[in-house]
Amino acid sequence: MPFVKIDLWKGREKAAKKKLIKNVTSAVVESIGCPQDRVHVVINEVDKENWGVGGTPADEKFPDKK
Repeated sequence: MPFVKIDLWKGREKAAKKKLIKNVTSAVVESIGCPQDRVHVVINEVDKENWGVGGTPADEKFPDKK
């Protein structure tokens, strides 16, 4: 049972996350030949203020990015 965990900043549209889940699942199935219904994809959305990049909170370093 493949388990894929993706950490993202909060703020993406539901449709974008749905597409990501579909595409990641397809990539896993194609790469290792497992059944599609065995692939688990979990998206963990994190507030940018709780994500640091190079010693700086992401909300300060990247104020305009999602």
